[in-house]
Amino acid sequence: MSVIQVNGLSKHFGTLKAVDHLDFSVTEGEVFGFLGQNGSGKSTTIRMLLSLIHPTSGSIELFGKPLNKYRDEILEEVGAIIERPDLYPYLTAKEHLQLFAKLRNKHVGENSIQDTLVKVGLADRSKDKVQTFSLGMKQRLGIAIALLHNPSLIILDEPTNGLDPQGISDIRNLIKQLAQQEGKTVLVSSHLLSEIEQMATQIMIIHKGKKVADGPIQKLLDPNKMIVHIKTTNDAQTLQIILSGSFSNYLLQRNDGIYLRLPDYEIPLLNTSLVNAGVGLIGVETRNSLEDYFLQVTSNTI
Repeated sequence: MSVIQVNGLSKHFGTLKAVDHLDFSVTEGEVFGFLGQNGSGKSTTIRMLLSLIHPTSGSIELFGKPLNKYRDEILEEVGAIIERPDLYPYLTAKEHLQLFAKLRNKHVGENSIQDTLVKVGLADRSKDKVQTFSLGMKQRLGIAIALLHNPSLIILDEPTNGLDPQGISDIRNLIKQLAQQEGKTVLVSSHLLSEIEQMATQIMIIHKGKKVADGPIQKLLDPNKMIVHIKTTNDAQTLQIILSGSFSNYLLQRNDGIYLRLPDYEIPLLNTSLVNAGVGLIGVETRNSLEDYFLQVTSNTI
């Protein structure tokens, strides 16, 4: 079942096309990584999904219902944190959850409040005022507020901002737990590509408002398209050898070294052919990370 279905979604601000004919879907129970450079249209898209701004054109369906017709009903099933959460410095963490429960007209018991604070690692600070919290702790509390009413869909925009490595790991594990153990659907936007790579099952990358890639991470990071960086004692000689042989079709045009994109099973053959040709081989570095793929589809870096 598609929890999110977006078709032809566009948002224009004057002559600026912030989002340009975006199509994508998010399936129930998956962690969906939403990626893009600053200014790519991620936050604008998320704000349209939450009905904070209206599309110029296109359609959004959540839980199989059009957002523009069933807004209030749909948003009852959605929890979200957009960038930095707005909090009250003189209220405690527990008082925040009590307040937001009242704002939603929801009865939330003390046990549920405590369980939510435990999930985000704030149980031992539940009675402390937010003015004493670090930025990372405020992020955790924002996530707790988003989870308080037990939503089916959770939308998180940069949820690990300000967190230390342990905090980032805790939030990553929480997101995976929400999907795998509780059946929640999570759309998460983050600049930490290594984190998305570890938690997401599907990703979408947008660039200048347009979708440039989407699909399962395992499919996108295809081992048949490994990026290989060759370090030698004589790059000019090595380049000529590659250009004159069967590996020339794999060569990438770069000015900062010798790079090829080729299947992983070809790497030992490349290594042997260079050594046999008398190349002073220093090293062969393979790269197939989400960061490499992201740079490949959003710039001319790779």
